[in-house]
Amino acid sequence: MRLYRILLTVPLVIVALVLQVSVLARLQLPGAVPDLLLLVVVGLALVYGHVGGALVGFAAGLLADLAPPSDHAIGRYALVLCIVGYAVGLTRPENGRHRSATVPLLAVVGAAVVSTLLYAGVGALVGDTTARHVGVGGLVLSATVYDLLLAPFIVPGVMALARRLEGEPLTGDGSGSPSGTVAGREPAYGWMTTGTGLKASRGGMKSAKPGRSSRGGLLGRSARNKAARIKGVKRL
Repeated sequence: MRLYRILLTVPLVIVALVLQVSVLARLQLPGAVPDLLLLVVVGLALVYGHVGGALVGFAAGLLADLAPPSDHAIGRYALVLCIVGYAVGLTRPENGRHRSATVPLLAVVGAAVVSTLLYAGVGALVGDTTARHVGVGGLVLSATVYDLLLAPFIVPGVMALARRLEGEPLTGDGSGSPSGTVAGREPAYGWMTTGTGLKASRGGMKSAKPGRSSRGGLLGRSARNKAARIKGVKRL
């Protein structure tokens, strides 16, 4: 993972986790707790793709597993956010830009539903039956509503920051020109890559042919002039 991605991900994840634990978790809202950490992972995965989304999700989930007052098995939320980050990253288009807000909103809805179900499913595997007593349906509905209400304030800002840093690579020649080129000049060894030198040599060979014909025309004219002179001498 690139350095500037890490420098952006770490503070975003820490701030989201602190706000979620210290503020949102104390609001005593019915059902689930609004998941700022999930929204940050979704926003970064929409820009970084499936590999970056999986790495960000795993790191964010592992931090949430270790941060107090965590009362579940370590690695449980890391697995959930890793899968969510990978799945959301698959929706990233080739050009890196979404034409509308439909895909990000659908990604938020899918992430809220899948993360809640996965968290409850993994908990059931390790013996945590809390979600079963509370009601999985109510948790899924409340998590989806809360995340959708917060998504317009979180996801676009995270995506804008990530895209801004994506346009500023750490390595380069400082001139803004692609590697292998010099500003104002043709790239080195261009005849090997574009074939312009070979075409130029062929063009030179082709252009030499009319020269031969013109030279042959000059020789023909001189021969005719000599023949005319000989005929003139005979006439005399």
